[in-house]
Amino acid sequence: MSQKLLKNIDLVITFNDREETFEHCDILIEEAAIRDIGSNLNAAGDAEIIDCNGLTALPGFVNTHHHLYQTLFRGIEEVQEQPLFPWLIGLYEFWKNITPEAVYYGALVGFSELLRTGCTLTSDHHYVFPKGQPTTLIDEQIKAAREIGIRFHATRGSMSLGRDMGGLPPMEVVQTEEAILLDSERLINRYHDNGPYSMQRIALAPCSPFSVSRQLMLDSKDLARKKGVMLHTHLAETQDEERFCLERYGRRPFELMEDLEWVGNDVWFAHGIYLNDGEIDRLQGSGIAHCPSSNMKLSSGICKTTEIIRAGGKLSIAVDGSASNDGSNMWEEVRRAYLLNHLKYGTDGLTAYEILKAATRGGADVLGRDDTGRLSAGKAADIVLFNLNGIEYSGCHDPLVSLVCLGNSSLVSMTIVNGKIVVKNGKLTTIDSDEAAKNAHNTAVEIINRQRNSTKNN
Repeated sequence: MSQKLLKNIDLVITFNDREETFEHCDILIEEAAIRDIGSNLNAAGDAEIIDCNGLTALPGFVNTHHHLYQTLFRGIEEVQEQPLFPWLIGLYEFWKNITPEAVYYGALVGFSELLRTGCTLTSDHHYVFPKGQPTTLIDEQIKAAREIGIRFHATRGSMSLGRDMGGLPPMEVVQTEEAILLDSERLINRYHDNGPYSMQRIALAPCSPFSVSRQLMLDSKDLARKKGVMLHTHLAETQDEERFCLERYGRRPFELMEDLEWVGNDVWFAHGIYLNDGEIDRLQGSGIAHCPSSNMKLSSGICKTTEIIRAGGKLSIAVDGSASNDGSNMWEEVRRAYLLNHLKYGTDGLTAYEILKAATRGGADVLGRDDTGRLSAGKAADIVLFNLNGIEYSGCHDPLVSLVCLGNSSLVSMTIVNGKIVVKNGKLTTIDSDEAAKNAHNTAVEIINRQRNSTKNN
């Protein structure tokens, strides 16, 4: 059995069931799992011994909402300073040109940013399937996840309600509902692994109330519950969405979800900004992916994070798509979640500990994982180590505050996923990041130029 022994860790913040923290201790890893946490632990003779003196250990961050392909569409001048609906309309014109290669390299870029900033488990919401391209785009994401070594929940997103049918997206990026459901079942059958320490799971994720039909929401729900997978969608992100749902369905967005039986422990929503207090009380175990940077950039609003936590709801933190962020920096997202919460709630805001818990255990709970997101014997060895001894942390007397509020770098000392070191001293150990960056940027430039030239010629 392969073992690693993390020796002499200054501080371990576990977020386990007993809310324990440990000083000056070791973590013994055996294969994919944590075997023990304690002082002066012994390991097998051939174990890898790693000196962690001066480091702080946390469970890996869990990112519950992303659009990885958007890493290739950052800083597009045509959509800057736009709210969500005009922003989407502008970007769909570029996104209708994505290829399998673009999805693959976009995923590698996003995964690398996440891993280097402390994320060990991420989901993704991919819903753009341009006409004329293979429908196996999510397979490209899964390929990238396996190569780089991140724990990955892919969601089979979908759009069926194009502009000609009263929806927001152009017809070039929507699919028939039959095709969506067939591919959803294919992905579940091929890739979904519900076992402990699973590196790959699938969820079903119709994009939003303004891009799919009621029937697709119902059919996706039925398929997901038949197959035992989770459900995900954007919800209550903007007031435009609220007006759309009231005009088209006579329901607020969350009321529509209730009508469709899209609530419960197997459902999580991205954003949830415009949930009222009664709706927060009726979440019934549904999780919320809070995306502070995206919400600020698109001027969408501020999620009621404190109300969700105080009501016993499941709150997580997410980076959202890189075109609305414009990065995949999970550590920075934690900081912004804390600051935005305090802007809204003042002295009644969430503590640094509560924010970090939402970013780790909270995210795992939202994704239906009790085998990660906390540090305890028998849980997955998904661990991040931070060096809080640099000059940027000097003078701070609380490591939790240091992690959330201080620092001028977001690169972690080490990221361990499923017992394997995938980041060391801020650098990936699994792929050539320089080569990936070059290929990704060249792919992005080609797509952007193609669309801009097409617009000029029309």
